[in-house]
Amino acid sequence: MAKVEIYASPHCIYCRATRRLLKKKRVKFEEYNVLAHPELLGEMIERSDGVHTVPQIFIDSVCIGGYDDLAALDEDETLDKLLMQQK
Repeated sequence: MAKVEIYASPHCIYCRATRRLLKKKRVKFEEYNVLAHPELLGEMIERSDGVHTVPQIFIDSVCIGGYDDLAALDEDETLDKLLMQQK
């Protein structure tokens, strides 16, 4: 199973939707709260090539974008393939 990381904030509706989708798919993920740990915001921006919005989702260290991008991958059935890849 691929490693999934999410930079998020607790009050963001798109972050909640991301968590809900990944939990529905039974995907384990590591979440970084950028409000509780503001130093992670700079890390997120650097890793996502300058994107400032949450959530930012990474699968095996590759930024796939935010919730809309995750949902689109799920819709076209690409997400399952990405999640099953072994490094």
